[in-house]
Amino acid sequence: MKKIKIYSLFLILAAVHIVSAQVAIGKTTVSGNSSLLEFGGMTSTGLPTDTDTGNFRGIILPAVTSSPVFSAVSPSTNHPQNGTFLYSKQSRTVMMFENGRWINMTDEGNAASVIPSSGTETGNGVIIGSAASSAKGVLVLESADKGLVLPHVKNPQSTVKSPYPGMMCYDTVSNSVAVYDGANWSYWK
Repeated sequence: MKKIKIYSLFLILAAVHIVSAQVAIGKTTVSGNSSLLEFGGMTSTGLPTDTDTGNFRGIILPAVTSSPVFSAVSPSTNHPQNGTFLYSKQSRTVMMFENGRWINMTDEGNAASVIPSSGTETGNGVIIGSAASSAKGVLVLESADKGLVLPHVKNPQSTVKSPYPGMMCYDTVSNSVAVYDGANWSYWK
């Protein structure tokens, strides 16, 4: 019985530590205190003029059949929050939710290569940076002083050989966010 209590205490302490931790994916540490989630493949110097990186992968946004609906009557129970990104299979575009509406971020693309999900969604998703969040999502980043650092890719239109609809990264050459809609890359400055 004593072993179970010690094991439970260890799990609770580990969970508390992990909840507010910074996360590095594809590398062993984050570059600074301002990153909540950071990916490997950054430029070697970190300077704005350095475009070289060996990374050729990005984040794949969730591909949905229909966009979650905003409810002004009960905004605390609605699904989309400002800054929610997704790939709409319906309009074949990358969409962002802002101030009560979905904004189209790309031209019409091609959803033919989107692999349908065969599972069912369970739970409230993973929250990084906070013990709790009112935001709904598969991955929720919640922090007052840290942000997401997108994967850095040099010239994604030529570097990423088989981009997937809804892919997002930071292009180190154009210094812009690059998103792939299934047919074309769009760049946001």
